[in-house]
Order: sequence, then C-alpha cells, then structure tokens
Amino acid sequence: MVFITLSILYGCTEKQSSNEWKLVWQDEFEGTSFDESTWSKIPRGGSDWNDQMDLNDACFEMSNGNLILKGIVNPNENDTLEYITGGLYTKGKKAFHQGRLEIKAKLQAAQGAWPAIWLMPFDTINNQWPDGGEIDIMERLNYDTIAYQTVHSHYITTLGIKNNPPHYSTASIHPDDFNVYAVEMYPDSLVFFINEKRNFCYPRIQTDKEGQFPFDKPFYLLIDQQLGGSWVGSVSMEDLPVEMEIDWVRFYQKQ
Repeated sequence: MVFITLSILYGCTEKQSSNEWKLVWQDEFEGTSFDESTWSKIPRGGSDWNDQMDLNDACFEMSNGNLILKGIVNPNENDTLEYITGGLYTKGKKAFHQGRLEIKAKLQAAQGAWPAIWLMPFDTINNQWPDGGEIDIMERLNYDTIAYQTVHSHYITTLGIKNNPPHYSTASIHPDDFNVYAVEMYPDSLVFFINEKRNFCYPRIQTDKEGQFPFDKPFYLLIDQQLGGSWVGSVSMEDLPVEMEIDWVRFYQKQ
C-alpha cells in the first residue's frame, strides 16, 4: 500500500503546467465537410455503443466552424432501426500518444442520449478489448449535469479491480454550453480534466496482476452521439433530434 501511494504521488502530480505544452495538431472544423484524411464515419456494429450508428448524411453537419453529430428518427423506411446516430473516428488515420488531447464540445440533453469522446488502441490487431485499454475522456447520460471520465483494461474489467486505483470519476459540466474535456497521457499515468480543472488521475502501479496500465501507446479518437443501451437506458423519441456540437480538437506535446 505504501508503494501504491508513492506511485500515485509520483505519476499524478505537477504535470499540468500549461506553459510546457506546444500545440502540434488541431482540427477547427472549418469548411463544409470534415477532413477525410483524418476522420471516417463510424459504421454500424453489434455493441451497445455502435448498434445505432449510421453513415446517413442526415446524422452529420458542418456549420459555423463546428462539427455537429446527430441522433435522429430514422428516415429510412427500409431499415429496422427506429433511430440512428452519427459518429466520427480517426481509426487507421491519426494516432495520439504522450501528450494532452483537448476537445471543446456542447452536448444536447435527451432521454437515452449517450454522447462520448474516447480513445482506443491504434493497433487494433494486437489490442483486443479490454486488454488493449480504453480511455473515456467524456461520457454523459440523459439530462445529467455531470460527465464521466473512465478507463478500462484487463485489470479493471476482466479481473474486476476497479478501486485500486479508482478507475473513474465524475465532474460537473455546463449542461447547456460548451465544455472543454481533456486527458494528459504519460508513460506512468493518465490525468483527466474538465474546463481546465483536474478531475482525477489513473496511475501505473506496482502489482503482480496483469494488464494494469496498457495505456502507454498510440490511440485513435472517437467522437459519437450515441443513443440507448444498457447503461443509459431507453430512448424517448419525443426528445429527438439530439446533437453534440464539436468546436475543435487540439493535441499538445511537451516542448
């Protein structure tokens, strides 16, 4: 226990000084379409988070320098889904590693809305979930006035060790306005922020258990307006459409 405490202090303190960071990449979402050299539409899958995803252009919009991702009533009468959602990711195109990633976003509320900003391993072949790790920079449920910031791994999800160290935290957001969600990625820790306020840190610790810190490697970014699922609950069709609006994404590294 003494070592774990020291590890947390070493890995999670004095690392957020803004004058040490240099902006190395950004997307301000100017123009009439997103940059296809960086982003792709997320296709439909069989999991809670992507089983309503759709490539329909009605789920995507670029307006006034913002990317807008939507959850809407399904306009396709030949599709069995009642509602569909839009999401983008940098899978196979753009990776993030050892730096500070920030996203400025505004989230509309709705019953069943589950907008998320998160990271998955860039090497998808050798990093199956949950062993490869998952970094959730932001998740919001329904009409909540808080956001969740969470990590997943073999150690946390498979072995069930969720409190040594704690694997998530929540923090208040401005529910009807833009907020800035961030994570700093270090070889020994992940440090999470909302609106420049540090929320929590997940450190590498000494343990004989496998897969405790699989996060020191490149990850790709996902941004998606999800609807429904076992965690968020059922969707109110009367609340649709619902949108998440992204002003910018910025990536910094140490000078």
